Amino acid sequence: MGRLFGTDGVRGIANKELTPSLAFKIGQAGALVLTKHTNSAHPKILVGKDTRVSGDMLECALVAGFCSVGAHAVCVGKIPTPAVAYLVRKYKMDAGVVISASHNSVEYNGIKYFSSEGYKLSDELENEIEEYILDGKEIGELPIGIELGKRNFLETALRDYADFAKSCASQKYDGLKIALDCANGASYECAKLVFKELGAQTVLINNIPNGFNINENCGSTHIEGLQKFVVENKCDMGFAFDGDADRCLAVDENGNLVDGDKILVICAQGLKEEGKLKNNTVVATVMSNLGFFKALDKLGINYEQTKVGDRYVLQNMLENGHVIGGEQSGHVILLDNNTTGDGIVTALSVADNVVKSGKKLSELASCVNILPQVLENVKIKNEYKTTYMNDEVIASEIKKLEEKMAGNGRVLIRPSGTEPLVRVMIEGENLDEIQKDAKNLADIIAQRLS
Repeated sequence: MGRLFGTDGVRGIANKELTPSLAFKIGQAGALVLTKHTNSAHPKILVGKDTRVSGDMLECALVAGFCSVGAHAVCVGKIPTPAVAYLVRKYKMDAGVVISASHNSVEYNGIKYFSSEGYKLSDELENEIEEYILDGKEIGELPIGIELGKRNFLETALRDYADFAKSCASQKYDGLKIALDCANGASYECAKLVFKELGAQTVLINNIPNGFNINENCGSTHIEGLQKFVVENKCDMGFAFDGDADRCLAVDENGNLVDGDKILVICAQGLKEEGKLKNNTVVATVMSNLGFFKALDKLGINYEQTKVGDRYVLQNMLENGHVIGGEQSGHVILLDNNTTGDGIVTALSVADNVVKSGKKLSELASCVNILPQVLENVKIKNEYKTTYMNDEVIASEIKKLEEKMAGNGRVLIRPSGTEPLVRVMIEGENLDEIQKDAKNLADIIAQRLS
């Protein structure tokens, strides 16, 4: 069996790949690994979930795993992923877990752990959990009688998280009409609570989850619904979350998308003006648009690039003391507020900057000129995934393309982590031209390395 944990926890089709029996094992092993350093005989693990129908089934199995090794489960119900990251710290829990498949469709689900500090787990800790599940490491003698763990329910979690999110806002939103697309997911209650209590006229779409409609043609993966709604209802701005509300994309008053790259620039500029942009640096992945990097250059803000994945962004931030980073997808980390991407807090930061600047969101977003971007997938032999630049013909073609762009475009080749292919990404000012260039380069790579 392959590696269980991916870049964002364990994920698969519920009841087929992510079965109750596997969830039970993940609960047992996770409780043992994450609570072995506690002095308590009954460590406490906070449990949250999104709105998908399989959440109840997996929660029961996961909690059974906790209780079987003596850990207490504290269940907080349907709540955003970043709420669990925050509440683990607030309640001084030994660990936290979220049952969610984020932006994926309803048939999927996932299990994602947080440490007692509210951070996603390191590769080392995930590997240790996998040793019990995949490698047959002995769980040891199981407790009986009064040594078994219990399940408790906490009713105040949503309110506590909403109060925390509100505390991250520095402005009131009186007079603003703000639309929220909750993706029929975990933000369906607290997003409205937060914005309404901050004074905004708040209008919602996709906020009636039924267990089956999470992310269904809505939320941050289907932004077109919110774009239309904002224009038709004359809103000042709109925000779309994904199923577990750790991502946020925005829409300006004209219905134009304000993606994660633009949100990062808006928030970084605001932090800089307040003297809060530590190290004058933003962390982003190599997939951020060239227009994003050019905008930061113009604003005199430094940036660092990481591999694709919010865990690598966070790792860089923690190692170097930076306070803002994220991805084009809307996964934005504001470390002065929370330890992971937080869609509601991100939305509040954008709204704060609109109020403070006195400008419309379209004006703030106009500082980033997003260049057209073309992506081609090329199947090649696995052994060439990391050595393609050793081929002189391919290297020469890439060099020619970069010289032709003269700094107004770029070529990025990224090997897939799971398939025998590389992804050819080209950015430039002329869409027709870069489409031809990307297709031509992809064909050359296929001819040379397939």
